[in-house]
Amino acid sequence: MTDPAVPRHNLRIDGKRLWDSLMSMAEIGATPKGGVRRLTLTEVDKRGRDRFRALCEAAGLTVRVDAIGNMFARREGRDPARQPVLFGSHLDSQPSGGKFDGALGVMAGLEVMRSLNDLGIVTEAPVELVNWTDEEGSRFGHSLMGSGVWAGVYELDHARALTDPEGISVGAALDGIGYNGDAPAAAFPADAYFELHIEQGPILEREGKTIGIVTGAQAQVWYDAVVIGQDSHAGTTPPSTRKDALVGAARIIDLVDRMMRARGEDGRGTVGQLVVLPNSRNVIPGEVRFSVEFRHPDETEIDRIDAQFPREAGFIARDCGVKLELTRLFRIPAQPFDPDCVALVRQATEQLGYTAREIVSGAGHDAVYVARHVPTAMIFTPCKDGLSHNEAEEIKPEEAEAGGQVLFSAVLARANRVV
Repeated sequence: MTDPAVPRHNLRIDGKRLWDSLMSMAEIGATPKGGVRRLTLTEVDKRGRDRFRALCEAAGLTVRVDAIGNMFARREGRDPARQPVLFGSHLDSQPSGGKFDGALGVMAGLEVMRSLNDLGIVTEAPVELVNWTDEEGSRFGHSLMGSGVWAGVYELDHARALTDPEGISVGAALDGIGYNGDAPAAAFPADAYFELHIEQGPILEREGKTIGIVTGAQAQVWYDAVVIGQDSHAGTTPPSTRKDALVGAARIIDLVDRMMRARGEDGRGTVGQLVVLPNSRNVIPGEVRFSVEFRHPDETEIDRIDAQFPREAGFIARDCGVKLELTRLFRIPAQPFDPDCVALVRQATEQLGYTAREIVSGAGHDAVYVARHVPTAMIFTPCKDGLSHNEAEEIKPEEAEAGGQVLFSAVLARANRVV
């Protein structure tokens, strides 16, 4: 049994084993360009889940699956009456994703469990490693689905009825891969949640920092936009009678960019999807459909954006002689993380001697929804050139180890805290 007087920062994970685990998981769904394609609830995802389950069971963990396919791997503590400390991330990927997005948090969580075994540590509280279902939303169009259902943000029946482009529902896909679990897909009492993730941005690398101490996540507002004009002949329609939907859309897209840049380095505004109809070379476009999203760490700034964008986009559409249909899909409030959990991440980072900075997450993560029920914190590691959602996504082995070491220390401190 490990002496509880030994400082946490002297208890080391096995960095090589963690890296080997990451590389082994990256073989499942590997792409020619070095990334992964592990779309949620596909046969490839099943292979990843099966391997994860086997590794957890080999480490003596008890695995259960809930009704939306979230996987929980439990290691008992000394006091069964205490609420568990949760940690994890996701194993699904974008269609042409990187091998660290999500997988780092899951495999580092497994390394935490293995290191507890190696060091003979019995935590006071139980600890549970989580693989959340469909964080990416790239197959069924609903990101953070598993954690959202668990947190009560989405109804289970609604999520299970969602379909992919081939018409396969989430429920059918869960049945198809054998991960339609018996456990309720609902939040249960837990003491804390920690999530390790690559930053997916350039700040840590640019500043030469090893660890990002994540204090919260940005507010977001998302829209679907449809600009309706009139498709007509490109050669015979003079400027005075044109109702060019693409010109109107282009000017609205420029508005998105201008509104983002007006808010400095904290601003985020993106049009990531665009469909032009009829999409013919010699036809003036009659309809354009596109996505719009804004993000900002200050919720009052999102309030201003949510008022400004529909108004100014409407003026642009009017001036272009086209109609704008704008639907607000959802709005996610800024989510601060728990100060005590964040403090444990900060403390571990300092004790381990890693360079660090506090940072607000620009991306959505499962932690954002979990934080509505459970005290939560996140840990970021750098990624090369800030590149993610890309097959070229890359981190260094020592960066993975540093993130895993901070995760280990924070989880251990929380699980052994005096209550």
